[in-house]
Amino acid sequence: MDPTTDNAENSGSSGISGTSGSARSSLESLRTEISKAVVGQDPAVTGLVVALLCRGHVLLEGVPGVAKTLLVRALAASLELDTKRVQFTPDLMPSDVTGSLIYDARTTEFSFQPGPVFTNLLLADEINRTPPKTQSSLLEAMEERQVTVDGTPRPLPEPFLVAATQNPVEYEGTYPLPEAQLDRFLLKLTVPLPSRQDEINVLTRHAEGFNPRDLHAAGIRPVAGPADLEAARTAVAKTSISPEITAYVVDICRATRESPSLTLGASPRGATALLSTARAWAWLTGRDYVIPDDVKALALPTLRHRVQLRPEAEMEGVTADSVINAILAHVTVPR
Repeated sequence: MDPTTDNAENSGSSGISGTSGSARSSLESLRTEISKAVVGQDPAVTGLVVALLCRGHVLLEGVPGVAKTLLVRALAASLELDTKRVQFTPDLMPSDVTGSLIYDARTTEFSFQPGPVFTNLLLADEINRTPPKTQSSLLEAMEERQVTVDGTPRPLPEPFLVAATQNPVEYEGTYPLPEAQLDRFLLKLTVPLPSRQDEINVLTRHAEGFNPRDLHAAGIRPVAGPADLEAARTAVAKTSISPEITAYVVDICRATRESPSLTLGASPRGATALLSTARAWAWLTGRDYVIPDDVKALALPTLRHRVQLRPEAEMEGVTADSVINAILAHVTVPR
């Protein structure tokens, strides 16, 4: 999932002009800005942009030290959006995320104090380190885009995106996200260890004085804002999808439900998500129609967290990605 690897078929007639083209240019420039701080994570950057276009949320998974938090902070610095960060810990309470009613002794009344969830881009750091009760406090915010406190619903700002990080190797003191909450994330992006050359580039930058805590000094500037996002979302909504592509998405998701390696396949919500992300990817690559390659490009990040492996398959080294790749290889591709 990387625009630099698009083939000739992916760069066909765009049908994009005017405000839409300007918005696309602004969103593409996010990669340039983020690369000033993060090296070699273009697929993850593209995934975050796709999520913004689809009004979805992102789960970033990777071992410690691969710049998951820095990636989201760099994205926020590249956008004219409000952002807040919450470090999830075992003692974090739901009200620490959503906000609570505070008694004012001067007025003898309760007033609502908004929590950090009232922002455009919320970085939920190490989300699997907090108990299920606090994890679930994000469910309404992610799905309904509002927070209900004392029976009163309070809408969240628009745009609103949750970018949550989790560590896949430390299990002690963690609380795995339940399937219901995993399904609320549009994409699950894996952030791998860098290549040798990328790691050399990282160390070279640090040797030259790069400070990951000072992104302004790194030269990162806002290059897109709410107006660009709204124009881009309008253009994405006009990207055409043929009946054959719709059937292709359905066939892929139905195949996950029939796989002998899985106890849980992708739901219709997963199929809807895959259609949405493929549409956004088509627009980002310069087309106003979706092709099968768009579906294939987004199948792994959109579906990997929506399926569940059988224990015996997991013991044999089977992964969700390998099952989905096998399904993509066997499902008939429309012409």
